[in-house]
Amino acid sequence: MPTYRDLFRTPEFTPLFASAAVGMLAGDTLLGRFVPKRWRERLSAPLRLLLAVPYLVFLLSPALPLAVAAVVLASAGYSAGLLLQERLMAVTPEEMSGQALGLQSSGTMTMQGVGAAIAGSVAQLTSASAAMAAMAAVSVAVTPALAPGLRPGRYGRVSCA
Repeated sequence: MPTYRDLFRTPEFTPLFASAAVGMLAGDTLLGRFVPKRWRERLSAPLRLLLAVPYLVFLLSPALPLAVAAVVLASAGYSAGLLLQERLMAVTPEEMSGQALGLQSSGTMTMQGVGAAIAGSVAQLTSASAAMAAMAAVSVAVTPALAPGLRPGRYGRVSCA
């Protein structure tokens, strides 16, 4: 059984890592610079789903070009994080903005680590493609369940008291 070090030595993984960075940059740039503010709230839920849905193609163990396209497309969905940060700042008093962003960032990174550990465990038992598709399926199921709590206007301004 190959170890994680063997997997990262495989040249096929390099384009996938690079394409994720390209997708994130493109998504953040397009959303942050070119999408009018009035459209942003409407795009929040679809962008969160975009993070997962393209990864379902890994059920088919796709050829590298299709895998790269799926990763670029999915990674553009990371721009949903900009919308969530924008809303966090809108309800956070200015004097607490640093703490709020730090807490949000720490929580996000922690849960990404938990997700990676779960995905790695699934991959050890199955395959990388199966694990990626399984995590995508779970994300597609969980995203709509969490959506009601992420609707705009649900929370007012936070008090410092």
